[in-house]
Amino acid sequence: MRRVSLLITGFLACACPDPAAAQEIRSVKRQGAFDDVKFELQNAIIKRGLVVDYNPRISTMLDRTGPDVGSDTPIYETAEYMTFCSAKLSRQAMEANPLNIGFCPYVVFIYEESGRRGQIVVGYRVPTATAKSSKATRAALNAVDRMLGEIIREAVK
Repeated sequence: MRRVSLLITGFLACACPDPAAAQEIRSVKRQGAFDDVKFELQNAIIKRGLVVDYNPRISTMLDRTGPDVGSDTPIYETAEYMTFCSAKLSRQAMEANPLNIGFCPYVVFIYEESGRRGQIVVGYRVPTATAKSSKATRAALNAVDRMLGEIIREAVK
């Protein structure tokens, strides 16, 4: 059985006056081949009846644009993200507050850092309600958070 560790890797800075609006990033690590973990991540999404809408390679963009911004520092061997939505969970969130459209689509990421072959990181940005959010918004976003957490944990089993 593989050992999986759940890490809270930090907070995204936000240009918001409400510090509660900063978003947490959750991630898990697994030793293995990038393509194998990516396959498991896609399967974890698809088996829930969801469709991956977009799957860009961030590492390719960074490699291509590095010289243009004066950097040749390698960051990733490979890095991608996937976007998708859940009609049920998105509807619940947006019925609670139309502004919750900002949480859709959901995004999960996967990467292998440069120089760390075989150490794959999978994660997502936690959809966080603020202190002013309604009970319905908090419940809807908690459901999205649970689903995203299940997806990334399943990908690294």
